[in-house]
This record gives sequence, structure tokens and C-alpha cells, in this order.
Amino acid sequence: MEIVEISTIMKVLFGAILVILVHILNILVLRPKSLRAKLQRQGINGPSPHFYFGNIPEMKRLVQENNNGVSTSISHHNWHSNLFPYIYEWRKQYGPIFLFSAGSIQWLLVTDIDMVKEIVLYTSLNLGKPSFMSKDNKPLLGKGIISSNGQHWAHQRKIIAPELYQEKMKAKVNMMVDSTNELLRSWDTKLKKDGDGIEIKIDPDVRNLLFDVIAKTCFGSSYVEGREIFTKFRELQNIISKEIAGIPGYRYLPNKTNRQMWKLEKEINSKISKLIKKRQNDARDEQDLLQMILDGAKKCDSGGSILPNSISRDMFIIDNCKNIFFAGYDTTSNAASWCLMLLSMHQDWQDRARAEVLEVVGKDGNVDASMLKSLKMLTMVIQETLRLYPPASSLYREVYEDIVFKGLLVPKGTNIHIPMPILHQDSKLWGDDAHEFNPERFANGVQGACKIPQVYMPFGMGSRICVGQHLAMVELKVMLSLILLKFRFSISPSYRHSPSFHMLIAPGGDGVVVNMTRV
Repeated sequence: MEIVEISTIMKVLFGAILVILVHILNILVLRPKSLRAKLQRQGINGPSPHFYFGNIPEMKRLVQENNNGVSTSISHHNWHSNLFPYIYEWRKQYGPIFLFSAGSIQWLLVTDIDMVKEIVLYTSLNLGKPSFMSKDNKPLLGKGIISSNGQHWAHQRKIIAPELYQEKMKAKVNMMVDSTNELLRSWDTKLKKDGDGIEIKIDPDVRNLLFDVIAKTCFGSSYVEGREIFTKFRELQNIISKEIAGIPGYRYLPNKTNRQMWKLEKEINSKISKLIKKRQNDARDEQDLLQMILDGAKKCDSGGSILPNSISRDMFIIDNCKNIFFAGYDTTSNAASWCLMLLSMHQDWQDRARAEVLEVVGKDGNVDASMLKSLKMLTMVIQETLRLYPPASSLYREVYEDIVFKGLLVPKGTNIHIPMPILHQDSKLWGDDAHEFNPERFANGVQGACKIPQVYMPFGMGSRICVGQHLAMVELKVMLSLILLKFRFSISPSYRHSPSFHMLIAPGGDGVVVNMTRV
């Protein structure tokens, strides 16, 4: 009897192992090979992948050979050829559309303009954010609006997007002005202490300012607790940005890095949950983004459940708090640093933008929402900055059903990679000065700046365009206008131009360093 039981257990165990092995074989070999074969039969090729790691070893080698991605050119902003040399190398070999692999993930890289245009204008839910990103970035973004797909994403956008429209963001301007003035007072104190003409590292000050702004915007009177959450969120983001995406099973290993990541995720979720409970028990009427998400969750309840069974109401709130922080803080702080760097290099544009702010706002710096749309020169500077240094390096999409783009059948499961910097600096689209800073090109808006405006996508494009773009633009205009009114700045000789990529395009090394004086 015991022998029969042992035999049955062994058969079950053997069957389970066999199922697991077939699943692993499918992920590592069969599925990737099938996807590549379908595209290769249509004339799409690329570098041959290695087992398990795909083309990651070759990508790392090419980056190391190109001085580890460090750029020394500050006058021509084609930094991306140093950060992503493998794209340029393979593009020369295989053309504007080619295949490559990162672990088990199969990428179809697209720089063909007509095909890019079709992709960004495609509105069906059959094209969405890559599923591997929601898994790899789960501690950071959960299943919020940035990382979700399908009907769940559509419902979240319907609830959240209207609350982030430009008109609603104007109500936050006074909050942004107060926070910016605190930073300006600290710089003024340094100037009084050390004498006129000091060297300042812009990045940490800008990050702290945006910490304050987004904490107040997100959590209102609870912004002190919000800052604590964001500090831990920043730690978590730094960990995730250094990890390798696409390596099967890597995120589940209980190594030191993953354990630290899981601990931070748990702490962040717990702190946001406490703020939610505190707000629900608070009689005050707060008009912040947390309240907006809470109201959105109530709409879920009153209109029937619109959330997948795997997502609770609390997780809907927690995940979208984290999503708004990521979209409203980190991307904007990087954009502000790049704006100040470019204005430091180009004194003529700094003077023109300052003159406009003086005319529209006045010397007293009493910025209100009605003034922002009149800051056309400053808008052009921001648009040109986002062209040269878009927050994200690429637009990523996954095909959830077979789709035809420009006559090419892209099979289900393929991940599409559109490298933004290449399109943003294509001389055929932008002119011979495509690598140079020239805000004048945006004098008549994006339509007048580029032959095919759909390829300008610092906030994404199409139905998945960033819902936080209005928040980011208001933050940038308020911050930059007040800085221009009070200070004059030039690039410091100690500044080393080295854009880096850690989920987003950010200044590397010591960041942006400027010499600053009072106006």
C-alpha cells in the first residue's frame, strides 16, 4: 500500500516538474523564437540573441566601449548616441526597423517615421504598456494608471484624467509659488553670506522643491507625512532603476536587493494606507490629489465595481498615489534641471525669457494662473528642452493582438520600442540644427516646429499620453518664471555634461552646476 502511495506521489511530482520545465522552455525558447520567426519571414532582422540573456551582453559591451555613456559634447545635444550606442550600431546594420532581445523580451525597434505615426495614432486597447513593466515595476507603480492596460486602464483614466486637466491645475499655483519662494530665499541667503556670484548645484535643490510641491499638491495638510513617503519612494526608484529588466525570474529571487525593495514597498503602502484612513476620518474638505483619488474610488463603488478582482479599493488608491508622484515629481525635476542648464548656456534666451516674465508677471513675482498661458517664450524654451532631453528615453508598447502597421504584421506578444531622442533630433524632420538648442522653432507650436508633429512626444502620444502633463507644465512655468525674476545664472566651468539613464533621462555626476547672481 505504501509503495503504491509513494509511486503516485512520484508520478504527481514528476508531472509537476515536467509542466514547469515546459513552461520555462516556452518562455525562454519557444515563444521568443516563434515571434522572431514571424517577423523575420517579413524581412525584419536583428542581432542574434544568446540563450537566457538575449542581446544584453552585447548591449553592455557597446556601452562600455563608448565611454560608459558619458557625453562630453555640450553644444550639440546628441548625447543618446553615447548612452544607447547599440541602437545606432544595429540601426546601421539592419535598418530603421529591427529586432533585438533583452532576456526573454523580444523588442521590435521602430524609427521608420510612417510606421511610428501609425503606432502613436492607434487607439485600440489591443496596444498597451508592456506587461513585463508592470511586473518588474510593481513595487513602484503597482497597477495604477501608468502601468495598467485594457479596461482597467480605461476606467482609471476616465476617473483621474479630468482631475488633472489644465483648469484644475491652476488652483494649485499659489501652493507652487509659496514653495518656490522658499527655495529662492535660501539661494538669496547664500548670496548674502558668500557674496554675489556663487556656485550652486541645481539638482538637489530642484528635487527638494518638487518634493515639497508634489507633497502639498498630493496630500494637502498631510504633506509632511507625504514627504516621508516620497523619500522612501525615491529609494525604491533608485533600486529598481539599477536592476536588469527582462531576466526571467530575477524579481522573485530573495537576494539582498529584492528584499530591500520588498521592504520599501511594504513601508510605502502602509504609510499611504494610514493617510487614507486619516483622511477618511477627517471632517475637513481638502482639495488635493489624494482627495481626488478617494472620490474616484467612491465613483467605482457607486457605479458598480470597475476594478479587476485582484485589485482592492485601497490598492487602487495606493497605486495611483504612487503613479501621480512618479509622473508629477521625478519627470518634472529632471526637466527643470535641463531647462536651467540650457538657459545657463544660452544667455540670449535667458534674457528673452526673463524680459517676458517681467512684462507678464511684473517685478513683484505675484504669479497667478491667468498669466501662465501668456508666457509664450518660456513655453517655447520648455518645449525645446523636452525635445532635446525628453523625460523618458523611449515609448514602449506591447501588442496584445496581431496588428498590422505599415503593411507589417506585428504578432501578439511583441514589444515595440520607439527611441524618442532619435526622432526628436532627426534633421529630416527638424532641420539641419536638430542637435542644437533653438526654441524659436516652436514659435508656431509643435505643428510649425516639425514636419510630422506626431513624432514629438515628451509626454507620450495618442490615447496613452501622460495625464500629468498639465501638472508638469504648470510646475515648470511657475518655478522657472520666479527663478528668472530673481537670479541670473551661467554654466559653471566645473559642470560636466553626462546625461544618465535610470528609468528616466537625468543629469549624471554632480548634476547641473551653475554660477548664480542676483538680477
